[in-house]
Amino acid sequence: MSENTYSIELFPPKTPEGAQKLRATRAELAQLKPRYFSVTFGAGGSTQSGTRDTVLEIAAEGHEAAPHLSCIGRNRDELRAMLAEYQANGIRRVVALRGDLPSGYGMLDASSGEFAYASQLIEFIRKETGDWFHIETAAYPEVHPQARSAQDDLRHFAGKIQAGADSAITQYFYNPDAYFRFVEDAAKLGVTAPIVPGIMPIMNYTQLMRFSDMCGAEIPRWIRLKLAGFGDDTASLKAFGLDVVTRLCEKLLAGGAPGLHFYTLNQAGATREIWGRLGLNLQLTAR
Repeated sequence: MSENTYSIELFPPKTPEGAQKLRATRAELAQLKPRYFSVTFGAGGSTQSGTRDTVLEIAAEGHEAAPHLSCIGRNRDELRAMLAEYQANGIRRVVALRGDLPSGYGMLDASSGEFAYASQLIEFIRKETGDWFHIETAAYPEVHPQARSAQDDLRHFAGKIQAGADSAITQYFYNPDAYFRFVEDAAKLGVTAPIVPGIMPIMNYTQLMRFSDMCGAEIPRWIRLKLAGFGDDTASLKAFGLDVVTRLCEKLLAGGAPGLHFYTLNQAGATREIWGRLGLNLQLTAR
């Protein structure tokens, strides 16, 4: 357990009020002593300055921070400058992603920029910076929604590891068997890098359905029906969600998962509760 990585994801605020709220949330989450905070990057790099500012603020507070880097719509000079700035500020971890196309951008093709795939970005980071950065990349146990097939998606994932990624964070899921099968299949392709499960606490039914439709995460029928049945009873929904996600985490860790990465949506409460139920506070303090 001492080698497991427990981390927390945030997104950059868009307003001064949001920035102040995120500072308070981050102060709560920092008490959990996560290995690092990751900070997301908007479609087409739309939150580039917000991501950078948030990452540097986290680092100034004494915590490890990992900016998301997306390559869609970016050229080598832009990425080279971003990497140099993060190096100059002592940032040692990045999350390298293909990224989402901004609205109205059109289809992904050879005209989408100098990079079309995350593996190309990872190769570029390694060429430019050597071993300076620990590179995280994305994995999709339930298959990327734009993949041609599950087999093709798995090959693309293995290609990212071969390109130089050190470890991976998965899209969230609620079926542990999907994760364990993915890890097993990746190992058959020679992947030995840690694949850390992404965990999405359940706090809002409508929001969860919308996110899951966009990213291709499957909500098991029994969970979906239970959540829908709570209606406006948010207290019961959140209590049920805490139980479901805690049990999911327990199964993942018992099965050998190398840590957990929490998608907090800039909210502290549910992550703090699950973290405590799993006893991670005690384990990490004892290191």
